Amino acid sequence: MVCQTRRTFLLTSLAGLASAPIPRLFAAGPKREGVRGRIFKADAPVKPWRWSCEGFSYRRSADRSVTCGICPHRCRLAPGDRSVCRSKVNIGGKLYSLAYGNPCAVHLDPIEKKPLYHFLPGSYAFSIAAAGCNFRCLNCQNWEISQAKPHEVEHIELFPEQVVASAGQAQAGSIAYTYSEPVSFFEYMLDTAKKARAVGIKNLWISNGYINRQPLLTLSRYLDAANVNLKAFSDQVYRRLNGGRLQPVLNTFKTLRDQGVHFEITNLVVPGYNDTAGMVEKMCIWIRHELGPDRPLHLLRFFPRYKLDRLPPTPVSTLEKLRRICLEAGLRYVYIGNVPGHPANHTYCPGCGKVVVRRQGFARPELNLKAGCCIFCRTPVSGVWN
Repeated sequence: MVCQTRRTFLLTSLAGLASAPIPRLFAAGPKREGVRGRIFKADAPVKPWRWSCEGFSYRRSADRSVTCGICPHRCRLAPGDRSVCRSKVNIGGKLYSLAYGNPCAVHLDPIEKKPLYHFLPGSYAFSIAAAGCNFRCLNCQNWEISQAKPHEVEHIELFPEQVVASAGQAQAGSIAYTYSEPVSFFEYMLDTAKKARAVGIKNLWISNGYINRQPLLTLSRYLDAANVNLKAFSDQVYRRLNGGRLQPVLNTFKTLRDQGVHFEITNLVVPGYNDTAGMVEKMCIWIRHELGPDRPLHLLRFFPRYKLDRLPPTPVSTLEKLRRICLEAGLRYVYIGNVPGHPANHTYCPGCGKVVVRRQGFARPELNLKAGCCIFCRTPVSGVWN
C-alpha cells in the first residue's frame, strides 16, 4: 500500500512543538455528507500526495479496483472511491492513506484515562489520533474527529520519528493510539510503534478491535498493552448501534491473548441497548472462559452524545447492579468508570479484599503493592505494575 500526507491541509509544522503547549483536540465542523452504502463513491482526491511510504498489503484487481485488507469491512474501492473509515482512497488503481503523519489530536494523558488500570499506573501516555473510524457508533464520544474525513479537521504534521521524539521530550513512558479509531490509520500507527519499540517507549492500542487477524498479528509484535471496547455481547446490537459485527471483535481478544499482549476491556453501558442483566452475564461468562478471570473489565457510564443525545445518562445504580453480576460470574477486577469518586474505581485484592490501588480521578494512584503482590496478604494481583 502507498501512504500519502495531505500537505495542502496541514496548518502547522513540527517546528516549535516541543516548546508549545500540547495541542487541544480539534473539532471538525458539521458533517457534509453521510455514508452511501459501504463506501463513499467518487469521493477520492484527484491526485495522490507527494509523500509516500510502503504500507500494509491490499489486493488489486484487473479493473483497477482495490480491496483493503485491514479490517473486516474489506472495502472494495473502484478508482475514485473512499473507504468506510474515510481515510483510504483509490487513486489510479492504488490504495492511499490520507491519515499518515496527519494527527488531528496530540495530548499527554495519564494512562488511567485510556483506561488502563493494571498497566504502569501513574505513568503518562503521549496520545495521538488521526481522523476516521470504521464504525458508525450512534453514541460516539469523539464524533467530531472519528466521523470526519482527514481534510475536514485541523491537523499538524507529525511523522513517526517525530512522534517518538516528541514522546521522549514529554518524558512519556508510552505512546497511545487513541481517541478516534487507530485501525483507520493502521500504517501510521504501525510505523510509529516500530520506532517507539526501538527506543524503549511502550505502545498502547485503544481500539474498537475491528481488525483482521493478519494485520493484528503484525501489530501485536510491537504492542505492550491495549484497551478494546466490547460494545455489546450481541451481534444485533453491534449492527444497530455500531455498524459492525461482534465475532471479529471476539477474535481480536483471542489473538491478543495468544500473543501475550496485556489488554483490558471497556463496555460502555448504553440504556436500552446493552444494559440488560442477561447480556452482561453472558458477556462475563465468555470473558472468564476464553480470557480468564483476571482480565480487567471497565463498565463505563454513558452520557448523551452525537445521535443518542436524547437518551438519559446511565443510572449509577444500573452500573452497580451490572458490576455485581460480573463479580458473581467470576471476574476479579471490575470497574465503574465515568463516575468520579466511586469506590469501584479502586483495585481490590482478590485475596483479602483490601484496596491495593486507590485512584482519585486521574491523580497519581496510591499503590499498596510490592513486586505485584498485595502488601497486606501477599496475594498476586494481575497486571504490569513497574
